Amino acid sequence: MVILNNISAASYTTFGTDVNIDTLISIEDSEDYYYLEDLATANYKVIGGGSNILCTQDISDPLLIINTVGKEIVKEGEDYLLVKFAAGESWHDAVMWAVENNYGGIENLSLIPGKCGAAPIQNIGAYGVEIKNVLHTVKAYDRKSGVIKSFHNQECHFGYRSSNFKTTWKDQYIITDIILRLTRPNHHIKNTSYGAITKELEKQNITQPTIQDVSDAVIRIRQSKLPDPAKIGNAGSFFKNPIVDIDIYKRLSADYPDMPHYPAGSDVKLAAGWLIDQCGWKGKRVGNTGTYTNQALVLVNHGNATGHEVMEVAHDIISDVNEKFGIEIEPEVNVW
Repeated sequence: MVILNNISAASYTTFGTDVNIDTLISIEDSEDYYYLEDLATANYKVIGGGSNILCTQDISDPLLIINTVGKEIVKEGEDYLLVKFAAGESWHDAVMWAVENNYGGIENLSLIPGKCGAAPIQNIGAYGVEIKNVLHTVKAYDRKSGVIKSFHNQECHFGYRSSNFKTTWKDQYIITDIILRLTRPNHHIKNTSYGAITKELEKQNITQPTIQDVSDAVIRIRQSKLPDPAKIGNAGSFFKNPIVDIDIYKRLSADYPDMPHYPAGSDVKLAAGWLIDQCGWKGKRVGNTGTYTNQALVLVNHGNATGHEVMEVAHDIISDVNEKFGIEIEPEVNVW
């Protein structure tokens, strides 16, 4: 465990807003969790890679950053295996390790920033795949009892960018490890027709894609649309894609026949980036912030932006989309 005092949060979140952290506690080892018993009554916050957080004010409560690493195959079957990843492992590195070893199921989730421990909290997803599709077990430290508990997939109550860890159990647990069920050696390649994957595979003249092919395609697509946080501060997709009932979709599609849409059970999921773009926000700059040139869904920090500046722009975008389409989009990032 490492403890630092009075440091800037700018280098600990991908958005890079500069607020002060009074006390930063780095969890380096699985044994460190048990030292947290002394903080059982403290109102502390937890971060991993800081890729889904916008800081708007100084952080006076203790802030825990999860830096535990490690991976372990815990069970092997004929056509699957269970792999445990420590919460502090880079999510993208975990995906690359799986793809390189020909373990399938998470290749569509390539290049998503953040750490493994954060993945179940908001049920990360991309190109038709969500972590709930492969997650077997979540291990989590109970902040009140000091005990590490296990939760199976169904207990987490995953929803669109949501889970019990984000709602019912918010601030109750710290995820220590996740166990994923990955496929081998024969994979069920999923959702290659979702989004731009088909076109990207066609460019490469690939008709029978492997999980490596899908991963490479997703990486190329994401790199073409999303800014590198090392070059320009951002938290990836700032807003959730709204899910609307079929009647609302039909009403809108009559006026906008080219509007992107995707099935979501009995409802329809719309592309928030497209809605924002139609309101004239794509690439628009307001002071030190604004939206990314290639993707209206991404808000960026052009340098020295404050969290309040970013949220002012976010509220303006929400208002414009609501006025034009009658739909209220919601932030996906956690605002502190």
